[in-house]
Amino acid sequence: MRFGRTFDEFTVGDVYRHWPGKTITEYDDHLFCLLTMNHHPLHLDANYAEYSAEFGRNVVVGNYVYSLLLGMSVPDVSGKAIANLEVESLRHLAPTYHGDTLYGETTVLAKTPSRSRPGRGVVSVETRGHKQDGTLVCVFRRKVMVPTAAYVAAHGGEQPGRPEPRGEE
Repeated sequence: MRFGRTFDEFTVGDVYRHWPGKTITEYDDHLFCLLTMNHHPLHLDANYAEYSAEFGRNVVVGNYVYSLLLGMSVPDVSGKAIANLEVESLRHLAPTYHGDTLYGETTVLAKTPSRSRPGRGVVSVETRGHKQDGTLVCVFRRKVMVPTAAYVAAHGGEQPGRPEPRGEE
């Protein structure tokens, strides 16, 4: 099963549609808020959100939306990454609510062989997140350093360090 790509496998203009999507539950959002110490009532307090906030209900915290999309992209984009170098931009364009399902897709924008690190290259991508109705909710651009196929082969193959199963003794 594919997990990430080598530098050689990226083609500028390719679009990877990440699967599956993720339906965001109230529990998911609240747990993420608590883990990251974001206690804003817009995300945690239904009464506050209903009577005091623009949207009239709890809004999913934006960093969770971004994190989900980033995670969705790993098998297609950064599963073989040596380093995540930079998030160039991050825009939240529409609110996401409990019960919404998020889908992501990533477009390859550019690729450049590393000048300082042989066997590696930098890939620039843009990831877009849509809700189940097609509404664009989040867009971000990032740069990832990935190995070439030759580098992977020279450093143990696809799953370096994976132990071989032992037979019964």
